Amino acid sequence: MTTETVAAPGRYLTPARREFQALAREFTRREVLPVANELDPEGADIPMSLRDKMADLGFFGIMIPESHGGLGLGVFEYCIAAEELARGWMSVASIMARGNKLMGGWGEERRNRLLPEVAAGRYLGSMALSEPEAGSDVANISCRARFVDGSWVVNGQKMWCTFADGADYILLFARTDPHVDPARRHRGVSAFMIDKARGTLPPGVGGTPVRKIGYRGWKTWELSFDDVRLPADALVGEEGRGFYLAMQNLEVARLHTAARAIGLARGALEDSITYAAQRAQFGRPIGEFQAIRFKIAWMASQIEAARALMYDVCTRYDAGERCGTEASMAKLVASEMAERVTSEGLQVHGGAGYTTDFAVERHWRDARLTKIFEGTSEIQMRIISDALMGRP
Repeated sequence: MTTETVAAPGRYLTPARREFQALAREFTRREVLPVANELDPEGADIPMSLRDKMADLGFFGIMIPESHGGLGLGVFEYCIAAEELARGWMSVASIMARGNKLMGGWGEERRNRLLPEVAAGRYLGSMALSEPEAGSDVANISCRARFVDGSWVVNGQKMWCTFADGADYILLFARTDPHVDPARRHRGVSAFMIDKARGTLPPGVGGTPVRKIGYRGWKTWELSFDDVRLPADALVGEEGRGFYLAMQNLEVARLHTAARAIGLARGALEDSITYAAQRAQFGRPIGEFQAIRFKIAWMASQIEAARALMYDVCTRYDAGERCGTEASMAKLVASEMAERVTSEGLQVHGGAGYTTDFAVERHWRDARLTKIFEGTSEIQMRIISDALMGRP
């Protein structure tokens, strides 16, 4: 049993958006939650059957134009779906991005050929950007790609490559210009598409799964490239401009993370309301005690505040505004909120919350990650403060 606490529609949710939200919410209740509750404690992967059902509903093509087989909607609808799916299992909300988000720099021929496959969930990607010494400092990439005898030869290490095995291609970022200008380290990085068989790593690429504490449902990899050869046409966009390609989708990525964080917090809130009505101590349900009721009130208020900010920034983005600073604010507020709210939800559950018998511990573990990926909270604060005060 779950108790839904979605706020009143307000001025942002049109009838069409409410309908889309209801579809995603019902799909999560019926399909995602039962799978997550069973498989997350086991560390098992998202089943292909669930991915196929997501594809049937268009989740992988929310922001892909209708002319290419997608739904032709905006980042607002993308975040609506992400919140609902994350309320069930954050990994399911995240796998949507492997369709909607990685197509920057594709030329017309590539878009015409591949976008219908992406929208149908048949061509999903993974991203190989971070390295052991290049996390928040993306410009510090050292993985090298050299053009030799008509092929690109890649050598180096990559970290945090989630879905590298399950994807149909890997978007790799490597340095193609060996001469690094210390003042312009972001220059000379290029992007490459590595097509591969689903369920395996690319030929010649070694990999070790990262031992994560959460974000289960799919594997995250450390990858090793040792003289891996790629065809000349694997290059995406212009040579030497891969850094800009990596950065261009950050607004969407951060809004997506805000939505996922809100979904996780909502899961903790709704589960806590249900648990507080069922759990009795001192002869009555704990939900009758003021201490618990005030926790619930605080949790709900925090979620609503973060959602209102996210809705506003999504609306501005879809209207064509540049809102990098505001997207960082939404991500910062929502992720910090999610860690606090899910922790409070675990407290409401007491000792039961510290077991895998209740989903609140899953929401808590996954909420902690939202403060790290797509730019840490500290990076968001740097972006926001630089926008307000200038760079030091």
